[in-house]
Amino acid sequence: MKPPSPPEAHLEAWRRYYVSFWRIFAAIEADLQAAGLPSLSWYDALYELYLAPGRHLRMSALARSALLSRSGLTRLVDRLEQEKLIERKSCPKDGRVQHAMLTDRGVETLRKIWPVYRAGIAKYFAAHLTEAEAKEFARVVGKIAAAMQPAQSGDTAGASCKPAR
Repeated sequence: MKPPSPPEAHLEAWRRYYVSFWRIFAAIEADLQAAGLPSLSWYDALYELYLAPGRHLRMSALARSALLSRSGLTRLVDRLEQEKLIERKSCPKDGRVQHAMLTDRGVETLRKIWPVYRAGIAKYFAAHLTEAEAKEFARVVGKIAAAMQPAQSGDTAGASCKPAR
């Protein structure tokens, strides 16, 4: 059975959100490139690690939080590790479990990217909203995000494992 089509107002809201998101994303990426800085995918992965307890996450958790496929994460982690922004470590309790750990150089890179990213958010997004509109937008998008929160997979083995240093 074919699901019902959303009302036109919902389709129009989606189109406007989708187009504006990708235009803002591309504009911020261009600003980062012009400044000689890494991309937002680097920032997002590094920031997830920065927020994590002990500044490390299991690779599977990093993939979920950074919204990457396992293969996309592997390529990104390879590049971040090459640049010495993260280190990959094995869990001493379970050698199959890999963690990504943020390095001091990774924190330094986050601090270089953030001012350009923040300026892009201000210029391409915040400048077009009142504070009340921003609060309402955050409420609505937060409601959607909560509904789309992925269920935790059975991927908890070694979750509490501290990686070997």
